[in-house]
Amino acid sequence: MIDALRQWARGHTERSRYSPVGIAFHWIMAILVMFQIGWGYYTSWLPAGGDKLRSYEVHSMIGLPILLLAFARFGWRLMIPGPVNDADRQGLQTQIAYMMHYVFYIAFFGLPLSGWAMWSSIAEPGPLYLAGLVPWPQLPFDQLPLTMRWQVMDIAEDVHHILVIALLLIIPLHVGAALKHHFWDRHDVLRGMLPEIPDAEDPRGGEPRRPRDPAIPDEKVPG
Repeated sequence: MIDALRQWARGHTERSRYSPVGIAFHWIMAILVMFQIGWGYYTSWLPAGGDKLRSYEVHSMIGLPILLLAFARFGWRLMIPGPVNDADRQGLQTQIAYMMHYVFYIAFFGLPLSGWAMWSSIAEPGPLYLAGLVPWPQLPFDQLPLTMRWQVMDIAEDVHHILVIALLLIIPLHVGAALKHHFWDRHDVLRGMLPEIPDAEDPRGGEPRRPRDPAIPDEKVPG
């Protein structure tokens, strides 16, 4: 079955495109992460009370699916390598992009895990809920002394905040780099992560743009 999946995905990666599964992972997780950042900021401004608790519950309901998606996406990437596109041939820029992807994966795992630890260290014993539907166990911190539980809470909260700050720094860089590759360098990076439009339905028509050669003036580069 794995060989069949790899053969199917190769039909996309050989055209410098991610597979539909890889594309779905990317955009679903992007939407969930952006929601979590906004919702977490909103929750931080709520006064202590029932509304804040319910807001944290929503935050955890979305965070746990991100953790499962991170494991699934990582496993898929190990099984189905991504395409080699124009951005993979840029030397130092490529190495920086790889480092940013490592930070993304650390955040995808670290944020829900630290949130899970925070909730388990201070909440009353009882289940969390995955997407608000499926019971999810707490970490076994309720048997620890209260002082140690608060230490776990402090450490997990610090990790959570550091990773949020890291995301706030690298998301604009990631988006900006994708737009630069697409509009300035005319690389295939962004196009390979978007749903495919068959050539017959492409309203632009004509031949696809080739990567921009910095040595050739723009007016001499075929559109």
